[in-house]
Amino acid sequence: MTAGEQSRGWKAVTVTLWQRARPLHAFGEIWCQELTDLRQLAGLRARLRTSMTGSPVVERPERDHWSERLVLIADELTSNALRHGGAPVAAVLGRRGDDWLIAVRDAAASVAPTPAQGRDPGLGGFGLYLVADLSSSHGWYVEPGTKTAWAVVDGSS
Repeated sequence: MTAGEQSRGWKAVTVTLWQRARPLHAFGEIWCQELTDLRQLAGLRARLRTSMTGSPVVERPERDHWSERLVLIADELTSNALRHGGAPVAAVLGRRGDDWLIAVRDAAASVAPTPAQGRDPGLGGFGLYLVADLSSSHGWYVEPGTKTAWAVVDGSS
């Protein structure tokens, strides 16, 4: 916060975008894929598109925009897990009605998802903000030896 903002009576507000929480509902698992390397993300994106729309590429962007949100979310969560989490890393796709879940598990149970703060945007680190903005709900939780970050996208929108 700048001195000018403080002199106008503005206050810095901290918003917690990533809270410890499980998804509100159970989702039927469609598949689970283990990943060991960032080079596997292209295959994960193609598998997600095929699972959601029947094609590994976006054929109808006017209709399939919701699925691209989930692909982008999966890419962000999985790349974070591969870069900052510990192996094994696994991405799970689930569905409940029109809602689609992507959950990514890694072995860094003691490292919470932490959005970048006070960083030059050119240095990156803003993927968690993107996930929060594109999803209808998101969170993370810990189980013995693992951490799972998850997000839900509404496929009817």
